[in-house]
Amino acid sequence: MKYRLKKETKPTLPTFGKYKAVAVHYHTVESRQLIKEVAQRMGTHTSNVLAVMTSVAEVVNNHLREGDRVRLEDWGMMKLEIESEKVDNLKDFKAKKHIRGVRLHFLPQSYEGHQELYEGITFEKDKLYTED
Repeated sequence: MKYRLKKETKPTLPTFGKYKAVAVHYHTVESRQLIKEVAQRMGTHTSNVLAVMTSVAEVVNNHLREGDRVRLEDWGMMKLEIESEKVDNLKDFKAKKHIRGVRLHFLPQSYEGHQELYEGITFEKDKLYTED
C-alpha cells in the first residue's frame, strides 16, 4: 500500500502542523471489473454474478437502513452510524437540526484479534508525490 505524508492544516486541531501518513489510491475498481473477475473464478456468466451482486446489495442496503448490522462471512460487519451535534439538554435535541448525516462503519472479520483483511499489507512511500 502506497502512502504520502500530509501536514495537518486545520489550526483548531491539536495536531496542527504535524505530519501523518495517508493512503494513496490510484485506481478505482468498478463493479463491472469485480463481476468479470468473480465470473471467471466461478466459471459462470457475468449476468449470473451481476444478478446475485445486485440482489445482495439491495438486501444489505435495506437491512442497514432499518438499523440492522450486517455480517458477511469471511468479510466483516457493516452498520450505519449517525453523526450528530451535541446538545446540553435532552429536550433541546431536534433530529432535523442536530443530525448531520449517516456514515457506513465497516469492521473487518476478526478471529481472536487477527484480521485477515490486513494480512500481508506492506507500506511503500509514494515516489510520484513530493512533500512541501
